[in-house]
Amino acid sequence: MLLDAKVDLNKELQEYFGFDSFKGNQKSVIQSILAGNDTFVIKPTGGGKSLCYQLPALISKGTTIVVSPLIALMKNQVDAIRNHCASNSVAHFFNSSLSKDELEAAKSDVLSGKTKLLYVAPESLNKHSTIQFLKTIPIAFFAIDEAHCISEWGHDFRPEYRRLKKMMAEISNVPVMALTATATPKVQLDIKKTLGMTDANVYTSSFNRDNLYYEIRHKKDDVDKQIVQFIKRNEGKSGIVYCLSRKTVEKFAELLQVNGIKALPYHAGLEQKTRADHQDMFLMEEVDIIVATIAFGMGIDKPDVRFVIHHDIPKSIESYYQETGRAGRDGGEGHCLAFYNYKDVEKLEKFLQGKPISEVEIGKQLLEEVVSFADSAVCRRKSILHYFGESFKTAECNNGCDNCSQPKEKYNAKDNLLLFLQAINKLGEKFKGRHIINVLVGKSTNAVKNYKHDSLSFFGKGKDKGIYGWEAVLRQALVNGYIYKEIETYGVLHLTEKGKSFLESPTDVDFYKERLIEFDKEDIVENKSSAVLDESLFNMLVSLRKKVASEMGVPPFVVFQEPSLREMCLSYPLSLDELTNIAGVGKGKALRFGQPFIQLIQTYVKENEIDRPQDVIVKSIGNKSGIKIHIITNIDKKIPLEDIAQAKHISIEELISEIERIVSSGTKVDIGYYIDDVLDEEDQEEVFDYFMEAESDSIEKALEELGEDYEEEELRLMRIKFMSEMAN
Repeated sequence: MLLDAKVDLNKELQEYFGFDSFKGNQKSVIQSILAGNDTFVIKPTGGGKSLCYQLPALISKGTTIVVSPLIALMKNQVDAIRNHCASNSVAHFFNSSLSKDELEAAKSDVLSGKTKLLYVAPESLNKHSTIQFLKTIPIAFFAIDEAHCISEWGHDFRPEYRRLKKMMAEISNVPVMALTATATPKVQLDIKKTLGMTDANVYTSSFNRDNLYYEIRHKKDDVDKQIVQFIKRNEGKSGIVYCLSRKTVEKFAELLQVNGIKALPYHAGLEQKTRADHQDMFLMEEVDIIVATIAFGMGIDKPDVRFVIHHDIPKSIESYYQETGRAGRDGGEGHCLAFYNYKDVEKLEKFLQGKPISEVEIGKQLLEEVVSFADSAVCRRKSILHYFGESFKTAECNNGCDNCSQPKEKYNAKDNLLLFLQAINKLGEKFKGRHIINVLVGKSTNAVKNYKHDSLSFFGKGKDKGIYGWEAVLRQALVNGYIYKEIETYGVLHLTEKGKSFLESPTDVDFYKERLIEFDKEDIVENKSSAVLDESLFNMLVSLRKKVASEMGVPPFVVFQEPSLREMCLSYPLSLDELTNIAGVGKGKALRFGQPFIQLIQTYVKENEIDRPQDVIVKSIGNKSGIKIHIITNIDKKIPLEDIAQAKHISIEELISEIERIVSSGTKVDIGYYIDDVLDEEDQEEVFDYFMEAESDSIEKALEELGEDYEEEELRLMRIKFMSEMAN
């Protein structure tokens, strides 16, 4: 057991995150790890994986070690959890981005017991010094985020992840939680075996993201034009464009900028500070679009990304699912648009050349699955879910993909397929697809001339179908098993037994025509869940959120997420008490950010003579847990804080954190009797005056401003006194 006593998880959820109920099986997952069981969590992006380890970490004894593969993701997660808590000390990360001083400061917080979540890169965890340090602290449990990195069959294999079991065993024998959004049954088994958690409690949620619209278009010469037009139709919305190479990222980001679109590049070749700046500008909504490499990955935890565009097709369905999953994490609309052609696949195949045979075979199979998915006329959602071992009825897609909303037209491809296979056969199965197509359309390239293939009887015989038409025949011939290609022979096409049989005895065969895209039609598919009752108020709240966020120096979604703003437009809260009824708005958030929003809504309701819904219920602050009542009662009796903490078997640091939460919820407490024994009157006045003039209640800023005259604990106590007297 990771706790001394049973806790009310719903109250803890409300206290820390401002939610009234758990999503899906989150509560069962948390109960499993708190009971000391190894726990394996498979949840789709946006399904609430992070909360599954963050909440138990916050309420458990000791520090939780979170293994995370991306520096950007660690920073994002640490910033997010700090914004839910009173002190920045609650979460830290160890990775190569830290200076020596920053690392020592983080270690100091960990050693003092203030840090509940410590994010560590697998490379950092592999260092002897890190292992020795972690041996000296009490650890609650290990959380392995992005656990699919363990498996060679996963889309983002990291060799360091395969050594985690040994490293964890050396540090501490505590429970392990593994979490991933993308894992086929094969990858799931590999993860459990590698981490030594075959007896783990497994919690699998549906991979279905019903707010996402999936669309795949065949890439033609106008792909850049299509993407620019798509983004312009969705002006002001956040989006990510993935490209295959750094060069394409830079070039396309520049193209968007030239077209008046606020966009920035993001890839591993940029300096670390530049990447961090670009990420922050995206989060702060100073730019709308980030253009990134597929291979690098983003680690962006932005809930309101409205579209993800793949300029180039990814190397596996897992990559596609993971990257498209960055759209609509808040449950709002998310359009997933991918462009695909034969050249993309050839480029990805080239990356496999020269690698070990086992790696080539895995990569080849993953690519074949992507090609099959892209060319399929089957419901996209059904294909994705089937890939992850989940059944799905096409009728339930509700036109949530291009193949359901715009079914592909079939045609009898007997003659086309026959001509294509004959060409491969007559050329001795020695050439790649591009060369075969050039011969069929009558394109006299240097290679065609050198081999004198322009003199063949079938040279130019398929001219009417065009290059793109024959590429479609090639892909569907591959998918349907008439041909195959060897990566070792640089993509040379060969006939399968099925293809040879077809040559001997041709029969009717159905292929699908390419879907035509009309530029004068609206491309985006609106999701009904993104609608709000009052668009005018919603736009005003969004503008206010951006202003408040800029003033506070935090990303807009840290203030209030879009679902919270939408709910405000439905219930029109007119007080801070009513504001705490809004999903995702705890008492702390209401007090910290709520007043200007309440004022705006009050003015709007009055000016527009709006009749509010009658079901707005004001929550009572009397709903306190036993420990809160104990703390408040004993403070009223002027009992020393050390004695109050000892009576509840918690540290003085944990008690101060609890008092901070009580004060943030709006309850006034008077700890002046205790502070008088810690600080003299002159020091108290100096700190009180500082908070009166400060732009924020940050303890870190207070320490910087007031120098070394005060300990962090002293400033936290004075902040409690200040908030009680000035805010409650």
